[in-house]
This record gives sequence, structure tokens and C-alpha cells, in this order.
Amino acid sequence: MLAAVRLLILAILFILVGVFGCLFLILRPFHRNNTAIMAHAFGRMHRVIGLKLEIRVPPEVEKGGPFVFIANHQNSYDILTMSRSLLPGTVSIGKKSLKWVPFFGQVYWLAGNILIDRKNSGKAHGTISSAANAIKERQLSVWMFPEGTRSYGKRLLPFKTGAFHTALQADVPIVPVCMSSTHDQVKLNRWRNGTVILEMMAPISTEGLTKNDVRPLMQQCHEQMDAKIAELDAEVAARDKAIA
Repeated sequence: MLAAVRLLILAILFILVGVFGCLFLILRPFHRNNTAIMAHAFGRMHRVIGLKLEIRVPPEVEKGGPFVFIANHQNSYDILTMSRSLLPGTVSIGKKSLKWVPFFGQVYWLAGNILIDRKNSGKAHGTISSAANAIKERQLSVWMFPEGTRSYGKRLLPFKTGAFHTALQADVPIVPVCMSSTHDQVKLNRWRNGTVILEMMAPISTEGLTKNDVRPLMQQCHEQMDAKIAELDAEVAARDKAIA
């Protein structure tokens, strides 16, 4: 019963945010802060599914930028949790097909996010240049999921190179974003589903790096993020044990 009520509430909220979001965005389409505003609207819905969200942002990230943010992508609940952490002046990169998802897709497009065609490798490579230009010309930060797909509890998947080439082309630091595991944590029929911790790590400079440095940089980020996620998972487990 609780699960059905939650799903109904989420459906209503998604429709309301989609409708009113579109009306708002039509008045100022593609504004630099649109994505953060709409992301926070969706991100506040974590309370509906019984989650407590803790977000940690170091001062040099909160007051700095632009950056290329790289985050672990776990499941569909990310939109109810991770979205709450987006900083002003940040856009994301998503599949072109998202544009046609009722309500959400129109908001995603009007908010100014960058859409790519994954089936067309030429356009995808062009997107790296488009993202880098947006960073340099509009002083935007870009949010990317270097795994390229959801992990669904398989820990951190291997990274693809796109986010790292984007950071090098734009000559901006990379900020790893790590969120504790939510796979199998959320039970819609359970009133409280515990805590999720999201932590942005210190920026990693790309100054002076070349294309030959992409693979080592990617490996460095993967190792740091994998270790941080394990650390956050241990912290959440310790808290749950203390409460129990």
C-alpha cells in the first residue's frame, strides 16, 4: 500500500514539475542556472521514498568553477537524490532520446542541457567540442557520467574517455562526485530507507595535460572514486548499525 501511494505521489510531482517547469523555462530558455533549478526540484523528491540525503561540497568547488563533474551512475533513483547537488551554472549531457520523454524531456531540453546521439559516433565526438566550448565561452560547468550507463549495484564500472577529453579541451579541473550505494537500499513499502551520502571531492587539475595523459587521468579518478564510494558505504553501514 505504501509503495502504491509513493508511486502515485511521485507521478503527480513529476507531472507538476514538468508542466510548471516548462512554463517557467519557456520564459527564459537555456539560461545558465535552469538546470540546477529544475534538478533541485526533482532532487527534493528523495523524501517521498523515505531517504535522508546528506550532501558535502568543499569550499573550492562551491565557490569555484567551471568544472567537469564526473559522477557514479547507479539507477533511476539518481534523479531523486544526486540531482539535488547540482550547483548553479552547471548543465549535464544526456541522450537525445530524453527530449521525447513526456514532461521530463521537455524540461531537460529547455533547461539547456546538452543532448547527444549515442548511435552516431561522429556527433558524439562533436559533442565533446560543444561541451568544451560551452565551458570556455559561457563559463558553464558540465556534469557527466563517465561509466556511460547505470551500474545497478555492480560497483563502479569502467570509465569512458569523453568526460576527460572534454576537461582537457576546456582546460578545466575535474571534480569527482561520489554517492553511497543505493542499489537494493530503497524498499518502497518501508517507511524509512536510511541515509544517502553524496560527496564532491577536491578538484583534479588538468593543466598542462595532453591526450596522452587521458588514460592515466581516467585511472586515477576511477581509483579515487571507487575508494571514496567504499568509504561512504562503510559510513552509512556504521550509522545504520548504531541506530539498530
